Amino acid sequence: MKNSMFVLLATLFIGACDDDNNSSDSSKLTEVKTTAINGQWKITYFFDTDTDETDNFNSYVFEFGSGDVITVTKGSTAYAGSWSVTDDESGDDNSNGDFDGIDFNISFATPPGFEELSEDWEITSLTNTKIELRHVSGGNGGTDLLTFQKL
Repeated sequence: MKNSMFVLLATLFIGACDDDNNSSDSSKLTEVKTTAINGQWKITYFFDTDTDETDNFNSYVFEFGSGDVITVTKGSTAYAGSWSVTDDESGDDNSNGDFDGIDFNISFATPPGFEELSEDWEITSLTNTKIELRHVSGGNGGTDLLTFQKL
């Protein structure tokens, strides 16, 4: 009887912990989405494996919209892509435990230079005015860094 009671209590405890993690993950997903949607952004740093490519994105304004649409404008030219925030459930993506396992996904079909931004980024830091991201390439093991700053 004691063993049965122990198994029951252990099962209830583990289940309660899982619910807390799901609730925490859900609130972190909401926090990231709300931060991104709230305003216009510019890229202040983009390091692609071994090259600083920040200048390639000067004068572009990024808007993360509802419905997972990202709009980028430069003057009168506009491009559309998609973005999302997802829980990859592996929990081992980044060393910053605040957003462990949460991916910031960006995808562009055009213009040609924007395919470098099309990745499933790890969130390394998030404030109301800055989003810092990292992607480790599975092919060559290079690390890309991307920073958005609110305008």
